[in-house]
Amino acid sequence: MGFSAQWEHVYRRGGQYSTWPWSDLVSYVMRYARPDGSPYRVLELGVGAGANIPFFLNFGADYSGTEGSATAVQQVQQRFAGAKNFRIACCDFTAVIPFLGPFDLVADRSSLTHNGTAAIRRCLQLLTHILRPGGMLIGIDWFSTANGEFLTGRELEDHYTRGDFPAGQFRDVGTVHFSDEQHLRDLLGHANFRISRLEHKQSDTLFPSEEKRMAWWNFVAVKP
Repeated sequence: MGFSAQWEHVYRRGGQYSTWPWSDLVSYVMRYARPDGSPYRVLELGVGAGANIPFFLNFGADYSGTEGSATAVQQVQQRFAGAKNFRIACCDFTAVIPFLGPFDLVADRSSLTHNGTAAIRRCLQLLTHILRPGGMLIGIDWFSTANGEFLTGRELEDHYTRGDFPAGQFRDVGTVHFSDEQHLRDLLGHANFRISRLEHKQSDTLFPSEEKRMAWWNFVAVKP
């Protein structure tokens, strides 16, 4: 179970068009993977509308991005036409990474977590082959099983993989994967990543009361 085709429909109708870099991603990169001034190669999984690209290009990174939606890729190519050290590919990045390593950093803001467990494991194995030793995988906003929407979706390939949400933030976006701490550690450890930071975020909306709890994982994982 790889890229959910529903995301093409989302971008085609103009949804999820975020163009401002995600603050947690910026914070994590600058705190734990700050460029050292030498050529710095970054791969982003699930570029979407390209919200994080200006951040990476502004500090001179050699940037490569993957995205499953052809519509999103076309929009990003037009937006960044002429940018130096920039390339993007439309692909299922859980099956193939169409760029040669080594990379210093792989960044993923809530993209790989929209796949099933088997696809996530497959992608993490691919990443170990293209990251340099000591290179980092930064994951931002990977969904937690503490999320109030977790049990509202239909179970797919396993307990952690859900779909067909009747309402809420995950409606009409296809596959959604949730992790508890042990499962997340297992996913990363099985691919031989060493976790150097793991953070659990939780947000409870008091009003309107019908909104469910939000919960995510942020992490830094290092290739030995």
